[in-house]
Amino acid sequence: MTKTSLFLALILNLMLVALTVSGFAYTPWLALETLFLWGLFAALPPGSLQRRLAMVAGITYAFVAALVVVDLLVQQTLGRPLNLYLELGVAGAAYHLLHTNLGTALAVMVLVLLLVILIALGTLFASLLQRLAHHTPRQAPRMLIAAAVGLTGLTFALPAPIAATGTALLGRQVALATDTHEATQSFQLGIAQGESLGSRTLADLAGKDVILGFVESYGISALTDPRYGPRIVPRLERMEATLRERGLHLVSGRLTSPVQGGQSWLAHMTLLSGQWVDSQLDYDILLSSRHTTLIDDMKQTGHNTVAVMPAITRPWPEGRRFGYDRIYDAGSMGYQGPPFNWVTMPDQYTWSWFEQELRRPSPQPLFAEMALISSHAPWVPILPVLEDWSEIGNGQVFDTWRDSGEAPASLWRDPDRVRAHYSQALDYALEVITGYADQFMDDNTLLIIVGDHQPAPLITGDNASRDSVIHIISADPALVEPFLHMGLPGFQTGALPELDTAGLPMNRFRRVFQDIFSGN
Repeated sequence: MTKTSLFLALILNLMLVALTVSGFAYTPWLALETLFLWGLFAALPPGSLQRRLAMVAGITYAFVAALVVVDLLVQQTLGRPLNLYLELGVAGAAYHLLHTNLGTALAVMVLVLLLVILIALGTLFASLLQRLAHHTPRQAPRMLIAAAVGLTGLTFALPAPIAATGTALLGRQVALATDTHEATQSFQLGIAQGESLGSRTLADLAGKDVILGFVESYGISALTDPRYGPRIVPRLERMEATLRERGLHLVSGRLTSPVQGGQSWLAHMTLLSGQWVDSQLDYDILLSSRHTTLIDDMKQTGHNTVAVMPAITRPWPEGRRFGYDRIYDAGSMGYQGPPFNWVTMPDQYTWSWFEQELRRPSPQPLFAEMALISSHAPWVPILPVLEDWSEIGNGQVFDTWRDSGEAPASLWRDPDRVRAHYSQALDYALEVITGYADQFMDDNTLLIIVGDHQPAPLITGDNASRDSVIHIISADPALVEPFLHMGLPGFQTGALPELDTAGLPMNRFRRVFQDIFSGN
């Protein structure tokens, strides 16, 4: 291998991290470590010290390369840069998602393959350093290091730097960890000092069923993006017509979610608590505090409170902290049909089971939080909505679609087809909700449908609004119209929110809800 090819190979290795650190805002043509490391290793005599240092450099490079890959994944799924201080707390959830969509064997194979690739990269990097040093003239090290120092100064002086440093990624993680720690301490201090909403009796909801349904990935882009609007807007127009014919009143609006692409539980906690919860650390702090939530408000009003969580397949001890009277997970909802990749059961079964097993038999007014999951990635397969809800039963009717659709690993090779499946899955979820409201809502029911967050940037594009959609439905106009009189941004009559107005921050919804229904 010639000296030129060795040098180019080293550049290619280091540019992987340099480009990521730059955020692709510009394209630097040189990673500064190239010259620093070349000069350093050229100055070292061949031997054990050089080999040990090369091994350290290879391990460091492999670690930084891993951070680069994870950073890209986090940006494409959650719409923000990698923050190790936060990500370590959700690593288990990320593996659970991978395992559920790909299966145990394939998920383990993916992780092993990534590990092998990283080891190979580190080994290659260490080898390149030693071989390049072997072919470098003895007088070159000082010149190389001097050039690196000069370029370092120049790259900070130019408006579009010609070089970048990959190890800046490590520095960025340290800075993020410091900032996050300080923000978390501030959040914790605020909670401890009582900067929270107290529980209030919602007298105007006494005796009425209140259903809060979170629709996965129901963001405002589903309406405003030309790739999805032509399908979802007509669906909402049909929803509005159906509900109007049924004698139901409908107001829609926008809420700004604290998250995008995932970590739905942070959005749930934000809406329920009235606190802005955008990290797992804040979530844990709030859970361990005495902070009240909307669940406490409803219990104080005399409601039986339940959580319907079809996505929960493992122990959920934090669920008890919310204070629900009962929690139903995937294993306690009587579903006898097949799972559909990550989706343990289709939304239509969830709504049907809730109505037949919980709401109808309940001797007292019910408050239910429902986490609906049919519009959760990977968005395959897409089921039809059954016209006769009485056929649903224990879910065996869905066995017709067992193993239908292609594998997620196949679908996700084509981003355009993934986007098409997203809109189809969301269309299904909204059609099911329309059918439930049409068939089962009575005069003493308030139904609130909320999108938890926007889907990932792969679906929305970069820098999309963080707003999600909310629908408020009831046969009693007194439960719906106050949302119009509050002057809330983005709220209006009908199934479509205002499309050109930024939404209400999600943490403010509980205060609005209290002000409307407390009877004061």
